[in-house]
Amino acid sequence: MKYYLGLDIGGTKMATTIADKHFNILKKIVFQTSETITPEKTLEKFYLTIDKILKDLSIDLQDIKSIGISCGGPLDSKKGIILSPPNLPTWDYVEIVKILSKKYSKPVFIQNDANACALVEWKLGAGKNLDNVIFLTFGTGMGAGLILNGKLYTGKNDMAGEIGHIRLSEEGPIGYNKKGSFEGFCSGGGIVQLAKMRGLNLNTAQEVLEQAQSGNNLAKSIIDESANYLGLGLSVLIDILNPEAIIIGSIYTRCEDLFQEKVTEVLKQETLQISFDNCRILKSELKESLGDLAAIIVATGEY
Repeated sequence: MKYYLGLDIGGTKMATTIADKHFNILKKIVFQTSETITPEKTLEKFYLTIDKILKDLSIDLQDIKSIGISCGGPLDSKKGIILSPPNLPTWDYVEIVKILSKKYSKPVFIQNDANACALVEWKLGAGKNLDNVIFLTFGTGMGAGLILNGKLYTGKNDMAGEIGHIRLSEEGPIGYNKKGSFEGFCSGGGIVQLAKMRGLNLNTAQEVLEQAQSGNNLAKSIIDESANYLGLGLSVLIDILNPEAIIIGSIYTRCEDLFQEKVTEVLKQETLQISFDNCRILKSELKESLGDLAAIIVATGEY
């Protein structure tokens, strides 16, 4: 039996995961990013968690086929280098693929987290058997992974899919360091900003969503505003890329009922009819397993 190891490098938490060749997660160890901070200390922690997982499952290192890394960008997936991600302040030009390849003598692959999630949904989830799929994160931030003509599309330097940077309005909440951006209107932090701008003083997007689900009219209007801009952003993607499906994770997956009607209304107004008729808007099928499988699917190197 061969196994895949996955390393999830995030601004809030890190995770080491192992799965079998059928992508069944066998064990996961999570630790907080704040526990290690620097890449050197984080790698040391990863080594310890890998050792523990292998020992606990009685798996020999030689049975590990390859290692996959999912990490927030920017990064260079071809050279295997993490390039100063904003949520990892001390990670500057870390040659992580070279480091891990040398230590474990295994193939090592890396992709940014949005691409990794797109690959998972395409291979195993809501995008299975489709050739043109877009995955939107809609969590802490807003980014996209693009599967075009049956292949992951990353662009010239791994910056394809940075849709959160698109400005949808001259005014509005700030996301991706830009006022009125797609990420400003459609992300956890953006929804909190939007709520405060509209007079609802709550500290998390979850609180705003719960208030909306409970019937708070102001909270509902805030989510409607977010949904309106989500529809506008999706219409741009549909008209330009003509996908078969757009899969949306995190906030949308958990609260599709709050967004769907407004998003559909905007899409009907804004998109080319023939493109809209051939594109489905879906929530993540893998839900809470999405992040666990992201680095694992990267480990296959088959994309």
